Order: sequence, then structure tokens, then C-alpha cells
Amino acid sequence: KKRQGRFHKTLNIIENEKVDIYDVTNGNRLHTYAIKGKRGSGIIGINGAAAHLVKEGDIVIIASYCSMEFEEAKKHKPYIIFPDKDNKI
Repeated sequence: KKRQGRFHKTLNIIENEKVDIYDVTNGNRLHTYAIKGKRGSGIIGINGAAAHLVKEGDIVIIASYCSMEFEEAKKHKPYIIFPDKDNKI
């Protein structure tokens, strides 16, 4: 059984889920997927070719999406967190 890390659990993002990354620092936007990292490391890593678009220290927004019926969407409350400079929640 795979266990989710704190970010995954808090944000309700599962491993391999498609996410969008918005780099606030340089304006880049990209599509990728969530990969589980080392628990408690505070690292939000960008791997592969995407690593050329986001640099260490950049401020990023991580967004995931879901589909739902119209009435359910009107009541939906997104998961939003604002980690500190060390990515602690």
C-alpha cells in the first residue's frame, strides 16, 4: 500500500495525477504529473524536461482539476495551502 506525503494528503493530489504548474517568478506554465518525493523533505521538485522551465527558488502554483455536475460545482470548496519559505504547511 502506497502512503501519500503531507502535500499529497493535504491537497488531495494522488501520485501520477495530472497537474498544471504556474511559475509566478518567470511566467512559465506547464502540464505534468505528481510524483511522490521524500516524506518531510519540503522539496517540491520539477523533473525531466520541465526542469528547464522552473528553477530552484521560483514561486509556483500547483493546480489540479476535477469534473463534477453543475450543482455540485456551485458548492465545491478547493484545497488551498500557502506553505512557508521552507515549504512547510
